[in-house]
Parts: sequence; C-alpha cells; structure tokens
Amino acid sequence: MQITDKHIQRLLRAVLCLTAVSLLAVGCHYDKAAIPETAEEYSQKQLDSMRFADEHYYSVNYNFIVKADSINLIRQQPEEVMGRMMTDTVTVYRHDHIAVAEIRIIPTDSIDSVWVQVARDQETFGWQHETSLLLSVVPDDPISQFISTFSDTHLLIFLIVISLISVAYLMRTIFKRNAKIVHFNDINSFYPTLLAIIVASSATLYASIRTFSPDAWQHFYYHPTLNPFNTQPVIGMFLVSVWAIFIVGLAVIDVVRNILPTGEALLYLCGLAGVCAVNYIIFSISTLYFIGYPMFAAYLYFALRMYFTRFRCAYICGNCGARMSQKGRCPECGAMNE
Repeated sequence: MQITDKHIQRLLRAVLCLTAVSLLAVGCHYDKAAIPETAEEYSQKQLDSMRFADEHYYSVNYNFIVKADSINLIRQQPEEVMGRMMTDTVTVYRHDHIAVAEIRIIPTDSIDSVWVQVARDQETFGWQHETSLLLSVVPDDPISQFISTFSDTHLLIFLIVISLISVAYLMRTIFKRNAKIVHFNDINSFYPTLLAIIVASSATLYASIRTFSPDAWQHFYYHPTLNPFNTQPVIGMFLVSVWAIFIVGLAVIDVVRNILPTGEALLYLCGLAGVCAVNYIIFSISTLYFIGYPMFAAYLYFALRMYFTRFRCAYICGNCGARMSQKGRCPECGAMNE
C-alpha cells in the first residue's frame, strides 16, 4: 500500500480547515473590555477608572507580587511629597502580596504623573510612582510570573549560553554515535519534524506580537489566560501554537518510544529538545530584527524537504503493515511487495 501525495494533500487540507475554524472561533469569542456606550449611566470617577484600566491594563484592587528585594512606600500623600514636606516610608519585601488601593493623577509631577497606592495589609500601605512600582512587581498570576521570569535579560542570556553549550555537546555525541536525530538522521515519523516547525513558528509569532502589537501582549500579561477563545485573535493564535506544542510533544514521546529502544529513544528526545531550544532562541531573537521571517521560510523548506525526500516511508507492507521506504522485501516479515 503506497502513501500517495493525494493522501498528504487531504491531510494538509484537513489541518488547514481545522486551523481556519479555530481562528474564526477565536475572532468570534473575543470581547475586549471597553467603555460602554451608555456612558451617561456612570459617574466621571467611574469613567476615569475605566479609561485608566483600558490604557494601563490594571485598576484598583488589582493584585501584584513584589519581585524586587524591597519597595519603599511613602505614607504621605503625593501632594505632600511634591511640596517637599517631611515624609516617612514603609517597606514591603520580595514575595509580598500587595493590592492597588488608590490611583491618583498629578499632572504637575515632572517625574511621573501617575501615583499608585498599594497595601500589603491594613498597617502596611503607601504611595509610589507607577514607573518605579511596575519595575518591582509582577501580576499575581502564575502565567504572568512565568512570562516575567523568562523575559529577564540576564536570565535569558544565561539560558542562551547554557542551551548552546548543551546542544553543541549533545549534537557531537549524537553524530559520533550515528544516532537518530531530527532533520539529519530522522525516524520514519513526521511528528518530530512537525514539533520543531511549530516551536519555530511560535517563537516567530511571539516576537512578531512583541514588535507589532505590544498593547495586545501587555493586556495578555496583565490578564493572562490559557483559553485561546477568550482573548485577542493574535494572542489566540499564539496560545493555539502553545497547546499544539504540548499535544504534538506527547505524540512525539509515544511515537519515539514505540520506534526506538529506550536508550536511543531518550537520546533522540534530548536531541529533539535541543533543536527546539535552538529554534526558539534563534527565531525569537532574529524576528525582532526582521531577518527571522526569511530565516523561518528557509527553515520550513529545509525541514519539510529533508523529511519528505529522505526519511518518509511511502510504503506499507501488505502482509504485516510495517513501514517501508521502497518496494521490495519487507525488513520485518520478509514478504515481497511489488
């Protein structure tokens, strides 16, 4: 039995249709928080609060966690600080949970017109400029904390260096042992190639969102979700790709476990993880400088061409069902296939 190009085209059409339906669903379910049309029903203070939340992505009662070593909060009112009156401070420390108690706009403040009062408890509260405060806190949500951690420049540089060293050593070991590795000495399954492509496309999309739609990313950072149908379309596409990485990753583990012995399977999965890490680093950084797009197109062509011309088993044994790269005697049962 031959796996023809017609079968592949049908599969690709099915995937495209499913993707299109998902994107349409994303577009239909997003409901951006905005100022209602019946604005006359709200007081001026409420309207100002809604405008502030729409522009700054948080409002009164929003919860943060302190990520800096400490933050000094001023107990006195902002007007007293600007009048150079005597003030005292109270300190909150790393991992403290704080909530926004009040927000005040002081147009005459040359440093920052937005003052935010936060409170840890009834005795510990005070004011701080918004710019200083936001540099020292992270939204009280695991997804936001994950994003903040992996957006840290020093940590990112450290991870890049460690990843490149680890991948170089791993690749040397794999090629020295002539072991299986995605793209170069692959197994007869498309899932590993698909996973590497999805990671590269996700990294490219992530960098594109940060470049061309920073407001959408900021809104997602302050109000994160794992539901791709309850956010902006571009963020929904990114979340779909993240879920695809998880699902395809599980499929890869199952396929590799069934094709390779345990030791070789573990080495193959480590090599695949290294390739995915390099893909993420290269495309998330290069896309920020716009060279990532032609690089991704070239990588997509390379990955698909390598698999379909060198590693795809286009035939199945009519006797035992084993995959075969060419017609002839089956390597599993010995039956002839013409």
